[in-house]
Amino acid sequence: METVLITGASGLIGKHLSTFLKKRGYNVIHLNRYAAENNNYKTFIWNVSKGTIDDDAVANADYIINLAGAGIADKRWSKERKEEIINSRTKSIQLLAESIHRNKNKIKAFISVSAIGFYGAITSDKIFNEDDLHGNDFLGNTCYLWENETKLIESHDIRTVIFRLGVVLSDDGGALEKMIPAVRLGFGSPLASGRQFMPWIHIDDLCELFVMAIEEKKMSGTYNAVAAEHTTNKDFMKTIAEILHKPFFFPNVPEFILKLLFGEMAQMLLNGNRVSSHKIENTGFKFKFRKLKDALENLLAK
Repeated sequence: METVLITGASGLIGKHLSTFLKKRGYNVIHLNRYAAENNNYKTFIWNVSKGTIDDDAVANADYIINLAGAGIADKRWSKERKEEIINSRTKSIQLLAESIHRNKNKIKAFISVSAIGFYGAITSDKIFNEDDLHGNDFLGNTCYLWENETKLIESHDIRTVIFRLGVVLSDDGGALEKMIPAVRLGFGSPLASGRQFMPWIHIDDLCELFVMAIEEKKMSGTYNAVAAEHTTNKDFMKTIAEILHKPFFFPNVPEFILKLLFGEMAQMLLNGNRVSSHKIENTGFKFKFRKLKDALENLLAK
C-alpha cells in the first residue's frame, strides 16, 4: 500500500481528499501544525513560521500533496497579512524540500496547488492557458512565487505537478457555503457588474485529478484545474437561485460596497477571466461535472 502525505489536510480540500484517497486504497498521513482530536490519520507536526518539521513525515511517504497556505480570503489584506499569505506558501515548500534533502527515502511525485489568480485579478476577452505570464498584482505575484518554489523539489529529480485551482465547489464549506444563505433568503444578486468570470471545479473532479497526478507517471508540469464551462458571476448566482427555487431580481451589489467591506481583497470578487481546461483534458481526463448546473444540483441536493 502506497502512502500519501498531505499538508494542509485540515482544510476543505484536504479533508475531502483524505477520505477519497483512503477509499482508493492509499494509506494517508497528515502534516499539520498540531495533532487534531478525533483524527483518523497518523499526523506529523511541523511549524512553517519556525522552520521545524518532523522528518519522519517525508520518510514515510511515497507521494506528497501540498495544500499548505494561509486562507487567501480569511482576513483583509493588510501588509502583514500579505506577508503571511506569501510566506505560508513559499516557506512550506522550502521546508519540505529541506526534509526531502535530508531523507534517503525517494519521493515518487510532489503534487502542489496554486490558483488561477496566477493570471491576475482582471476581466478581459482573453482565455488564459498555462503558457501565459503571471499577472502583475498581488494575486499574480503570490502565485508566481508559490509555484517557483517547486523548483527546489524538482532539483531532487522528483516528478512535480501543479494544479491552478478555480473556485472549488463543495457541499461542506468553501465559497459555495458563503453564497447560499443570501439566495435562500431571497436576496441573491450579482456582485458589481456580474460580468466577471468565475472558473470553478467540483470537489469530486478535483480529487480525481489528484489521483491521476499520482498514478499517471508521465504527468508533470502545470495544469489549470477548472471545468470547461465559462461562467459569469451573474450566471453563477442565477443558477443557484433557480436550483433553490428562489427569486433573482435584486439589483447588483455595488462595487463601492464590496470595496468598503473587503478593501483590496475585493478585487477577487470584482474581476475574473476565462481560463482554459484544454491541457488537462488533453491528458485524457474526463470531468464528471462539466456544467455548472449539474455540479450545483449534485451539491445542493446533499
